[in-house]
Amino acid sequence: MTDMQAPRPGATSRVRLWVTLVVVGLGVAIAAWVWLGNAGLAKECPVQAEAAAVIGEAALGELAALNGTGEGRGYATMAFKDADGADMTIADFKGKALLVNFWASWCVPCREEMPALDALATKYNSDAFMVLPINLDIGEGGLAKALAFLDENNFANLPLYADNTFAAFDRLKQQAVAVGLPATLVLDENGCELGVLQGPAEWNTPDGEAVIAALLGLGA
Repeated sequence: MTDMQAPRPGATSRVRLWVTLVVVGLGVAIAAWVWLGNAGLAKECPVQAEAAAVIGEAALGELAALNGTGEGRGYATMAFKDADGADMTIADFKGKALLVNFWASWCVPCREEMPALDALATKYNSDAFMVLPINLDIGEGGLAKALAFLDENNFANLPLYADNTFAAFDRLKQQAVAVGLPATLVLDENGCELGVLQGPAEWNTPDGEAVIAALLGLGA
């Protein structure tokens, strides 16, 4: 019969120490992962529940799909380019409330929505407000495709801004703000989100104008 040897006291202590170190290491790794994930979603703006409620209550009829948010998401650092390829961010429009519309020339609902956005811009663009379209035709030829569409339709107040890397919209998808095109953000004068619309809308209507009036009223 083989004798069963009792474990040496020192060996038992080393095993316990090893197990403790592994558990502590896993805890640190999990905490770091959670912290980094939350850091990436850090709130850039204060929560603005009352302002978001004003936008949500104004969104009726043709704009019923627009949701007031105001949860603290901000887009001041969101990057894109102008028609000349110069780098820009939402912060370049600080001081203006914005209706940021993401579109692409291959997106049929986007194309159908553009005339109404142009009409709305013609009525309301000012020192206090702007319709800001951001094109998402990807690749090196993206700017040319977008410009051709805008020129073909002779839009008077829809300038070309674009992100042919799609990074701006990927940010919205990662934060579960929007999943498809077109998508529109309602931002205050600091680039803070007050509302989100997923899908197209008839902006050049009394319903659309009511949303813009509510937005402008917040800064009055």
